Amino acid sequence: MKNTIIQQRRAKLETTANSAVPAAPGDGLAIKDVKGWIVHEPVSKRGYTVIRIQTVSGLIGYGECAPIWNAEFAIAKSAILGLPVTSFDVALSLLSKCTTARAALNIAMLDVVGKACKAPVFQVLGGPTRHKARALTQLSGDTNEALVVSMNRASAAGYKAFIVPIPAVGSRNQGQAYVVAVKKRLEALRTAGGANVDFVLDATGQLTPGDAQMISNEIQKLHVLWFNEPCTATSLGAFRKIAGESVTPVGLGRTATEGSTIQDLLRQDAVDIIRPDIGLNGITQIRKMAAIAEVYYVAAGPVHNGGPIGTAAALHLAASIPNFFIQEIPFPEAPEDQAMRLSLTAEPVEIIKDGFAVLPTGPGLGINVNEKNLEKYKEATL
Repeated sequence: MKNTIIQQRRAKLETTANSAVPAAPGDGLAIKDVKGWIVHEPVSKRGYTVIRIQTVSGLIGYGECAPIWNAEFAIAKSAILGLPVTSFDVALSLLSKCTTARAALNIAMLDVVGKACKAPVFQVLGGPTRHKARALTQLSGDTNEALVVSMNRASAAGYKAFIVPIPAVGSRNQGQAYVVAVKKRLEALRTAGGANVDFVLDATGQLTPGDAQMISNEIQKLHVLWFNEPCTATSLGAFRKIAGESVTPVGLGRTATEGSTIQDLLRQDAVDIIRPDIGLNGITQIRKMAAIAEVYYVAAGPVHNGGPIGTAAALHLAASIPNFFIQEIPFPEAPEDQAMRLSLTAEPVEIIKDGFAVLPTGPGLGINVNEKNLEKYKEATL
C-alpha cells in the first residue's frame, strides 16, 4: 500500500514537471528530427542502437544505447521533438517510460550542446576531473587456457585490467571444489599476466549467496579489484553480508536505471563499486548516481558493452565525475568486429595506452560519425 502511494505521488510530480516544459519551435537548439539505427557486429553479434538528433539550426548530435525497437523509439521521439537540447535534465523526466532510448538521446543532446559551445562534453559538465581514464575489458573463453590467450591479445592492445568470468555453474550449490576452481582460474591468469595487471571476478548473478560468500573469502589474498554481481539481487541483506564479511570489494548496479536503486545499495552498505550501464542510462543519469555514491565514499566503474559512440560518451562521463574508478570498454577479438567499430567514426575512439584510455577532446563527443557505415551494418532503421 505504501509503495502504491509513493508511486502515485511520483507520477503526479512527473505530470506537473512535464506540463511545465514549453515547446521551443523557434529556438535554433530545439530538436526537429530524430533518427536511429540498430546495428550488430558481424562475429560477436554485439548489438546497440545509434540515435541521431538534429536541431532547427542544423546541428547534429549522436548517442548510443542498448538495442531498442520501434515502439520505444516512437514514444521517445514524440516526447523529445521541440525540446531544446540544453534541457537534458528535463528530458530525463519526459522519457521516464522509455529509459533505454533516454540514454542515447541524453548523450546526443550533450553532443549538440558541446558542439554549440565548441567544447568537449566533459568541459560543458565542469571537467575535466582527469586527463585519461583507466580502462577495463572483458575476457572471453570457456577454459583457463582460452582466457589466458584472450588476456594476451587485450594486453597487446594496451589493456592492463580484465573482467574474468567464473567457471560454468552446473548446479544450485557448487561447494568447495568449485571455489578451488575459481581460485585456480585467477591464479593462472595472474601467473600469465604478471604483477602489473588487475582482475575483476564476474559472476553475473549466477551464484547462491553461500557460494558467493565462500568465493569472496577465498580470493581475498588475490586482491581482485572487485567481485562483480556475485548473486541475484533478491536480498540486499545477502549483498551486505558478502561485502561486510570479506575485504574483497563488491560491484553492483549493472541493471539500475534509477538513482534510488543505487541509494538502496549504499544505505545497506552492500556495494563498494557502483556499476550502472551507460547503454541503459546515458551520461546525466549516471552522474546523478555517482553523486549519490560520492557521499558514501564509493567509486563508479560504469558498464559499457556497446559501440564506439558509447565509448566516447563513457570517457566524457569519466572525465566529468570526481569519484570515477575505471571504465569497461569492449575489446572485440574478431578482425571483422574491430574493422566495423573503427569504420563507424572518422577518428579512432578506443585508444588504450598502458592501461588508460585517451580522452576525446574535440567539440561535443569529439567524434565524427560515419552514417554510410551505419547503413552498411544496420539491422533496422528507426
